[in-house]
Amino acid sequence: MSSEQNTTPERNTPAVGGTAEQGAPNGPRPRRLTYAAALAALEGAGLVVGGGWTLVLGLTGNPDGRQQALTLGVTLIVLALLPLLAARGLLLRRSWSRGPAVITQLMALPVAYNLLQAESMAIPVGIVLAVVAIASLVLLVNPATTRALGIRTPGRTE
Repeated sequence: MSSEQNTTPERNTPAVGGTAEQGAPNGPRPRRLTYAAALAALEGAGLVVGGGWTLVLGLTGNPDGRQQALTLGVTLIVLALLPLLAARGLLLRRSWSRGPAVITQLMALPVAYNLLQAESMAIPVGIVLAVVAIASLVLLVNPATTRALGIRTPGRTE
């Protein structure tokens, strides 16, 4: 009976669907990785909501340029795919997902800066976006996150 307990696969499989053959180490997913995935998903959801809002206003409201509003709405929804796919990859512990997640944060920083330069209700949004982007970057470059994704860092032997 003790041999059955030692051969159970549940203890050695990565959380939420990752496989050992993809390079991600076994064991529970670190909270930092889960938080990074949640922040990326939050940004993706924000882009979907913003794109949807812009589309609705473009179709039902009186925008300055209906075509421009529709184009912006579709663009925001398509751009939402990058952080949403990255968030899914982070949850599944796919090493490729860190790149798109980092790129998303780097793209968010200039947007946050421009929102902070506005003299309107955009300033609080810029503050939130800047905090989320910086926090996500810190979580994504953390050594625990790197190890959990199976990414080797130069100069380190494990």
